[in-house]
Amino acid sequence: MSRIGKLPIPVPAPVKVTLEPGHVKVEGPKGRLERTLPADITVKQADGQLVFERPSDGFRHRALHGLVRSLVNNMVIGVNTGFVKHLELVGVGYRVAKQGEELVLNLGYSHPIRFKPPEGITIDVQDPTKFSVSGISIEDVGQVAANLRGMRPPEPYKGKGVMYRGEKIRRKAGKAGKGAKTAS
Repeated sequence: MSRIGKLPIPVPAPVKVTLEPGHVKVEGPKGRLERTLPADITVKQADGQLVFERPSDGFRHRALHGLVRSLVNNMVIGVNTGFVKHLELVGVGYRVAKQGEELVLNLGYSHPIRFKPPEGITIDVQDPTKFSVSGISIEDVGQVAANLRGMRPPEPYKGKGVMYRGEKIRRKAGKAGKGAKTAS
């Protein structure tokens, strides 16, 4: 049995789950999410919990069992508490500011980069080098954070770029042989 798929999902009090064959809707204090699910996996709601069952122990059903459970769990968590990714800028002159709904990033290019977040995503700027991406969909939050990081990924020589807060960058040695040659 799938170790993830067999775990029931506790549904908090403010969250309302509507189940239909192959479809699930989750509503909570932060918003509403819905998703189409594979018809092979059955979802049942009992005693304030969601339970997932698969028809056989075939490879496809075992894979879908854990996947569907994780997707629905992320939906329940998202509408109840939401998700946040924290990012930071490292580099001389790198800074971020918010102008209305747009994010303005100075990342060492000849021009500032303007970024408008998609619907359902909010970006908060704490100071000129720290900001966070938040929303109810873990997929959207992760994708927007990855897109922002991709504008100037951290480089291994000086460690400059857009990175997740707490991310460790493996540093490389520069030109170690420079000036070390002796005349023979």
